[in-house]
Amino acid sequence: MQDSIFIGGGGENYGEKQGLKLKYANRHGLIAGATGTGKTVTLQIMAEGFSAMGVPVFLSDVKGDLSGLAAAGSPEFKLHDAFMDRAGKIGFDDYSYQSFPVTFWDLFGEQGHPVRTTVAEMGPLLISRLLELSEAQEGILNIAFRLADEQGLPLLDLKDLQALLVWVGENRAELSLRYGNISVQSVGAIQRRLLVLENQGGAKLFGEPALELADLMRTDLDGRGRINILAADKLMGSPRLYATFLLWLLSELFEDLPEVGDPDKPKLVFFFDEAHLLFDDAPKALVDKVEQVARLIRSKGVGVYFITQNPADVPEDILGQLGNRVQHALRAFTARDRKELRLAAETYRDNPRFDTEEAIREVGVGEAVTSFLAKKGVPGVVERTLVRPPSSHLGPIDAAARRRLIDASPVAGKYEVLQDRHSAYEILTKRAQDAAKEAEAAERAEEEAEEMEREFKAARRYSGSRVKRSSSRSSRSNTRGDTVGEALGKALVKELRGTTGRRIVRGILGGLFKGK
Repeated sequence: MQDSIFIGGGGENYGEKQGLKLKYANRHGLIAGATGTGKTVTLQIMAEGFSAMGVPVFLSDVKGDLSGLAAAGSPEFKLHDAFMDRAGKIGFDDYSYQSFPVTFWDLFGEQGHPVRTTVAEMGPLLISRLLELSEAQEGILNIAFRLADEQGLPLLDLKDLQALLVWVGENRAELSLRYGNISVQSVGAIQRRLLVLENQGGAKLFGEPALELADLMRTDLDGRGRINILAADKLMGSPRLYATFLLWLLSELFEDLPEVGDPDKPKLVFFFDEAHLLFDDAPKALVDKVEQVARLIRSKGVGVYFITQNPADVPEDILGQLGNRVQHALRAFTARDRKELRLAAETYRDNPRFDTEEAIREVGVGEAVTSFLAKKGVPGVVERTLVRPPSSHLGPIDAAARRRLIDASPVAGKYEVLQDRHSAYEILTKRAQDAAKEAEAAERAEEEAEEMEREFKAARRYSGSRVKRSSSRSSRSNTRGDTVGEALGKALVKELRGTTGRRIVRGILGGLFKGK
């Protein structure tokens, strides 16, 4: 089976050896089964097989035990005898222990190289899904992204988006005339969701240097494909962040990789563990996006494998595109369970030797019901399969060994230092500072103008006394004038003391206050 990845088979009560043909590996696949039935081991042996064939792999380590791919199995392992016995039963004659080239990644930068993208690259649709926004809030987010494009505002990290939303809120009256209603309540709701995401550690996803897809598609010096392991045990505490990140990565692969048609082997195989998180409460637009990616990304040479407990977790339109399947045991305790079991069995090509529904219910741990694409991409007949044992270590490696592998990685040092490039936050902050300076200058100029006006008015009200003439005639005239003036003043005072005078005063003062 040089052109296939050996999965298992053989032995009493089992069919022929089962293998996943490399030329059909980009037709996607499914690994399903109840908890504890062996899904993780199946994922591990498939990753080993692809790596050995020179195909890079990306997978998420949800439970924290897939790091063992980086270490060889050992005869001292407690299941060694069982592994050797199983290898003999299924005719796995060249079974041996070996390690595989692994690159560790971690969104939080703790158990692997930091993995980031920019806000602009993720886009409004996925960010709306991540933040669980309403339709109105998603509309405002789309306006914000449109404005960022029009005004040359790079959106790299969360503070860029937060600053842009502040600007949108402050200018909502003007923007609403062009783009539709923008309510301050909706802007505030988006800001609160961003704050929650930031508190959950989601801010570490956004920034630079952003992940280069080429770093996920490396091969080792001996030609084996590198297995990229995303530490997801902590990330699962924010399941929507986990699902959105993986969907973004799929979308980036779809958009950036060139068309290759049907290659002899995939350029990359992508395992999406806990796939139900992608579809739980997902809006139709998002499900349609996943269906489009699944349908078209195979032409980019990428195979996508969904891992979940029940095939019913995957929408029917997407499930129909998953040609390579490994179905572990399903439990059927309720009427609903029995219905889902029956539906799962109906998706396989019948084998006259056994009842598929009964086989899915009865297979034990490490066994599975399998079907892989055969010649011309036709689904193979379903078979009961004894899954082969892994060659790498079963279980996690210790922290010291992980750290040594991270330090020796081909991308060591490339993503560790966060960069804070000039972007929307800095641009909008400078605009605000410039506007504040202009407002301050205008206010100062206005105050100076008011002060000058007050001084001018005060100058107009001022009049100095005339200089007295020194001639005797003038002195006499002034003396007579003063006498006449004093006489008139005395007469006026006397008159004002009377009734008529009081009426005159009230008239004058009333006129003044009325004029006020």
